[in-house]
Amino acid sequence: MKKRAVCLFLSAVTAASLLSACGSSSSGGSAAPEESTDAVTEGTTEAAGETLGDTSIDTTTFLKFADDNPDIVDPQATSDYYTIPMNCFDRLVEVKADDDGTSEIVPSLAKSWDISDDGLTYTFHLQQGVKYSNGADFTASDVLYTFNRLLTYEKSVNNDIAEGIKGAEDVESGKAKSLADTGGIKVVDDYTVQITLSQPYAAFLAELTVPGASMLDEDTTEAAGDKFGIDPSVTIGTGPFIFKSWAFNSELVLAANKDCWSGAPKCDGLDIKVVPDEETQRMMFENGELDILDLDNTPSQADYFINNDKYKDEIVQGPRVGIYYIALNENVKPLDDVKVRKALQMGLDRQSILDSIYGGRGQLENGIIPHGLIGYNKDLPEIKYDPDEAKKLLKEAGYENGFDLELDVSSADTQTTKDLMEIVASMWGELGVNCTVKTMDDATMQDTKHSGELPCYMSSWSADFNDPDNFMYTFFGNADNAKYRSLNYKNTDAMKRVAEARAIMDEDKRIKEYQDLEKTIVQDDAAWVPLYSKEHLFVVSPAVSGFKVSWNGWSNNYYHNVSVTR
Repeated sequence: MKKRAVCLFLSAVTAASLLSACGSSSSGGSAAPEESTDAVTEGTTEAAGETLGDTSIDTTTFLKFADDNPDIVDPQATSDYYTIPMNCFDRLVEVKADDDGTSEIVPSLAKSWDISDDGLTYTFHLQQGVKYSNGADFTASDVLYTFNRLLTYEKSVNNDIAEGIKGAEDVESGKAKSLADTGGIKVVDDYTVQITLSQPYAAFLAELTVPGASMLDEDTTEAAGDKFGIDPSVTIGTGPFIFKSWAFNSELVLAANKDCWSGAPKCDGLDIKVVPDEETQRMMFENGELDILDLDNTPSQADYFINNDKYKDEIVQGPRVGIYYIALNENVKPLDDVKVRKALQMGLDRQSILDSIYGGRGQLENGIIPHGLIGYNKDLPEIKYDPDEAKKLLKEAGYENGFDLELDVSSADTQTTKDLMEIVASMWGELGVNCTVKTMDDATMQDTKHSGELPCYMSSWSADFNDPDNFMYTFFGNADNAKYRSLNYKNTDAMKRVAEARAIMDEDKRIKEYQDLEKTIVQDDAAWVPLYSKEHLFVVSPAVSGFKVSWNGWSNNYYHNVSVTR
């Protein structure tokens, strides 16, 4: 599966504050996004101040918060801005997070489903009586249309969601007109639809929870053309909010869908401000102009709120379900030697880095599957900080006098990311490794990384959907994936097992296989240096009730059950 930059972490803090602040995946303040694949649609972003939609709406009682400035809000054409897709649209299934930190896949537009014994065919039984906000009926034909459009719409960046469906390649290439022609999707009746995969994929249901899998009304979307995702009047979904207006580079307004099939939302609407300046966001929150403040998007203001007793009861936090890591390119000597890679793992005081850079707000990770994700292995041995053992391994590998190593950072990275790599260089320097931190133009760095030639860099990956496949296969599913991220992992047997694990339908067996592979890949083969995952903090006004951080820690959240009192 190709990478989806949905809300990767954004850079977290300024060097001065040395605090965590946290996407898309992307999205908000996370250090070193894995890469930027946001859908930038040429010719769609209008001039600042131009407004589309109904400007007469009184937003006085609406829930107010700041968010990023989107280019487009079409669920299929963005891999970064998810507030509109998550709140104005629905998917066949959703993720429900429990208070104990666990989560499960629950019905949504599909009220139930059956999976064939061979794991290939999913029969979805749809909710009846569901209407889009323009009054159109939601039926099985919309499911077929949604998946066809994922594969054929020229601006789609989420086509990977549908690529596992039987015949998807033929539809993408134009050899077939529709997945109905390839046997990939069968509309049984208005409220029953069958999706057949080309091969078993146990994470398929989990993948259907991502914003890019939002269901679209065929007639409205086709009539809208390229205005869909730009013009609120034709950007129609079945969700609890209705997209009403968009003042470009300034404000997006969503009104409550009081007739929503899943129940009316608990607030009158959402007033989303585009406020790039962090200090301005702080002042707006303090003045009551914002009800929720994302500290990942305002890292320079995080210190002010976190250390202020006035706000100690207004901080709401949740885990960023993802991992920060340092990639080690096995095509670059001496990183081809497992003893060298293990020495680099042992030579980092990761807790010290977490404490100094992010105020300790997070947890160390020792593998690939992070805290909060299905399959997380709490029994995975900790990678200990042991510089003496690291020096011993370097000596055994023939590098008693050290070696030269280039650590790469992007020109687009925050100063915090660059400072962090300087800390890494200093710690490895104590082992005798002569590290040079090199800043590269972002485009050059991405091209170099994807060609498999970047020696060593730090990045992060956050959960798009709640399944280990989203992490394991993305990085270690095959040689191409490993090359794409300049890992160039050499254990072909392990990669073959990762790929084969996708078809294990018994979840317990599949999780056990992933956990065994995780130990092999990270702890035995030292394929990368796992660092940590982080906490995501928001400041929430006492006037707000029901706000919870998204299960995976995204900056984008669901607001169906959030209320505000004026």
